[in-house]
Amino acid sequence: MLRKMVDTMALRGPDDEGLWLRRHVALGHRRLSVIDLDGGAQPMLTPETLPDGTPLAAISYSGEVYNFGELRDELELHGHRFATRSDTEVVLRAYLEWGPGFVGRLNGMFAFAIWDSRAEELLLYRDRLGIKPLFYYPLRDGVLFGSEPKAVLAHPESRAVLSLDGLRDVLSFLRVPGQTPLAGMYEVRPGHVLRVRAGRRVEEKYWELAAWPHTDDVPTSVDAVRGLLDDIVPRQMVADVPLCTLLSGGLDSSALTALAQGALNSGRGGRIRSFSVDFVGHVENFQPEIFREAPDAPYAAELVDHVGTQHREILLDNAKLASPDVRSAAWAAWDLPYGIGDHGPSLYLLFQAVRGESTVALSGESADEIFGGYLWFHDQRAVAGDTFPWHVLGERPVTEEATAFLHEDLVAELKLGEYIDDQYRTAVAEVPHLESESAHEHRMRVASYLNLTRFLPIMLDRKDRMSMANGLEVRVPFCDHRLVEYVFNAPWSTKSFDGREKSLLRAATEDLLPRSIAERRKAPYPSTQDPGYDRMIKQELGEVVADPGSPGLPLFDLDAIHEHLAAPVKRSPSMIERALHDETPVRLNAWLESYQVSLGW
Repeated sequence: MLRKMVDTMALRGPDDEGLWLRRHVALGHRRLSVIDLDGGAQPMLTPETLPDGTPLAAISYSGEVYNFGELRDELELHGHRFATRSDTEVVLRAYLEWGPGFVGRLNGMFAFAIWDSRAEELLLYRDRLGIKPLFYYPLRDGVLFGSEPKAVLAHPESRAVLSLDGLRDVLSFLRVPGQTPLAGMYEVRPGHVLRVRAGRRVEEKYWELAAWPHTDDVPTSVDAVRGLLDDIVPRQMVADVPLCTLLSGGLDSSALTALAQGALNSGRGGRIRSFSVDFVGHVENFQPEIFREAPDAPYAAELVDHVGTQHREILLDNAKLASPDVRSAAWAAWDLPYGIGDHGPSLYLLFQAVRGESTVALSGESADEIFGGYLWFHDQRAVAGDTFPWHVLGERPVTEEATAFLHEDLVAELKLGEYIDDQYRTAVAEVPHLESESAHEHRMRVASYLNLTRFLPIMLDRKDRMSMANGLEVRVPFCDHRLVEYVFNAPWSTKSFDGREKSLLRAATEDLLPRSIAERRKAPYPSTQDPGYDRMIKQELGEVVADPGSPGLPLFDLDAIHEHLAAPVKRSPSMIERALHDETPVRLNAWLESYQVSLGW
């Protein structure tokens, strides 16, 4: 059974497999080899044992710890000896030395399970921002866990039951920490450890966003951000396999690529690989829209010329994006009924191409949530709105867009507006604050907190699922918790000191960039503007509702769908609208077909 569960992870870990079983524990692992290719096999066991020969502890670990070198040096001073060069062994021995609280010493992205044979206790750790996934399913006398739901669902004691709250979560375009669309299945929350012993489970918080006074003036804040980035980027470039950057031509990815090339120039030298993505005919036929004033390609080309990377552009067309094989692969990677329009298939194809030349990539993900880059940070309606800021800017309310094609009885039972209000109030109540903050500064802190805890997980999940499905590790330097903590506590007046978005990041990196890129406005990950894609999705939607065996039919308002199918194609410019409109019933139906699902409705 353990092998069957582990086999579901083969795409995440194409290089190696390991199993370890004892009376009360079974650990399995699929490895993507990045550091110490020969010596980092898992599950990893301590050479020290109990009297009966059982290892003191064992670990199954996903991710990277970027300060493992310093930790290793410190542990050696404590008398530890290492048999490998891997960060996995450092994590395991750090646990032995410092106990469960050792996780506070780690800088990285990680999800791991440690079995402590001395206490017969399982500890499931997840990194502070939730970059790496970790799902679990409680049983009467223990727990099933895995990096993806499919690993858990391979076990016969788990069941795939779509719950109403889970469906509300999907349709609301937000993430509730710890919750999944499946009844009885949870995620270890970011910054938490789940401890399981003798069938009892306790989830403990080891990190959270906190408020503290920011005493640095603007120039000092800019210097501090640059100093952190100069430390973070080289740390995250450590790998024993080819590494690259993902370059869009926007401020975030361009700054990251320039910093990475600079780190190479001051070290071993050479040109860093960079990759961008675009669509056939996109530049020639581009039309400005609410989130995008200009195409990415010319800016990416300018950055390549400026810093001298070894660059490749990945061109996609509608046939590839709408290919049933590609869309099925993207849905299988998501493993839950999530998705953002054509972003899933296009990212899947991009990462597939990148994996042909690199095993590790650096991404600018999360800079917008941290530095305040999204349009909704700068639109007064969104800032003042009594809801999640990204829900305000669409043509119609999210509750209408999300339920447009759902059966009226289901819509009535969902009470989606009430659910969103409840989740908003819960999230706002968590926000730390300072008594000295002005009302506006506190409101902007609320916006930052909502983006970091309810929106960023969507972006991180998208990145993780599409990349790991191709055996590609994507690292996110802007998610370094030191940078997040520092910028979270910088006042909004400092974050926007020049009246523009991401003022701190722009000022901290402008010396590295062409002026056109340093001054470029925020543009999201690109979405195809070709209406042919929308026609293909409409065709797929028509096939779903025409098939009497489609499992999603009881959920849908067939009259509304048929009326929509008869209308001319009208492309939705908002990524949220697009994700929630044609894609929602297609995605739900495809996901229901993937599992033997019991509907909670």
